[in-house]
Amino acid sequence: MKIGVVGEIHPSGYEIFDTNNIEYFVTNNIEEKHLIDKLKDVDGIVVRTAEINKNILFHAKKLKIVARHGVGYDNVDIEFLNNNKIAMAITGRANATSVAEHVMTMMLCLTKNIFESDKLVKLGKFQEKNNLPDYFELYDKKILILGFGRIGRALAKRCLGFEMHVYVHDPFLSEQEIEKQNCIPINKEEGFKIADYISIHLPLNSETKNLISFDQFEIFKSNLILINTARGGIINENALYEALKNKRIFGAGVDVFEKEPPIEKHKLFSLNNTLLTPHNAALTLECRKRMSVESCENVFDFLTKNKKLNKSNIVNLNILN
Repeated sequence: MKIGVVGEIHPSGYEIFDTNNIEYFVTNNIEEKHLIDKLKDVDGIVVRTAEINKNILFHAKKLKIVARHGVGYDNVDIEFLNNNKIAMAITGRANATSVAEHVMTMMLCLTKNIFESDKLVKLGKFQEKNNLPDYFELYDKKILILGFGRIGRALAKRCLGFEMHVYVHDPFLSEQEIEKQNCIPINKEEGFKIADYISIHLPLNSETKNLISFDQFEIFKSNLILINTARGGIINENALYEALKNKRIFGAGVDVFEKEPPIEKHKLFSLNNTLLTPHNAALTLECRKRMSVESCENVFDFLTKNKKLNKSNIVNLNILN
């Protein structure tokens, strides 16, 4: 058995392979030609953000599983995996807390105008606090959570703790499942009309690409704060820029971009009603450890047919049966 790890992960994960005498290697060179050569005889792949395309996968003749160090897997050719009955695994349990806390941080910083207040004090303008723009409370506000997997549910718990009204749109869940979490099911269009906050927790695919674009910004409330820690491309960045520049919404927190890293002098960089982070919502130390361990466990447990395998982490399990 041989495992290829593409992109450095926390050493905690490697302990699983070391303890069980599993051969593995780590490569940080993500060029296609290099990966074709390095991965040609592996049984499993653990990958962070590198693209694992069909050309790479075609040459990996022994491959049985690809495990993402994270939840999204749009950097892996899932169609090739499905057609060849190769498992695709994610770290479904690892990052919910970290991402949910990141969303709450963005909501609070934008709502409370934290950075402008900080700047005022550091510039020696303490007495000018009454000149700051209005800022608000989370209490009694309405949040729409798009996607109600582990991250969406973790966020809902925290919002309920702030006594917010939590609305959820997830077409794959029944209303009863949402209501069990003390949340309110709602269709997307109605949610867009009433939300003070929207937080996105969806995969990027043909159905979610540009889910929020120019038309949606015509519907939103002017006090809306829009948060995306899921995938770039779900929000149309040109539409977002125009909405923020023209104060059609109050602010936006963006952890993910259509192109990463984003281009130099990106339009969003010029605005003062945004909070931008470098796709690091899930990169707390605790979360990095959990993702490392879980991704390596996924590979080891699947390849050894271990009863401990968390089958809910295998996103194409129905294809394999």
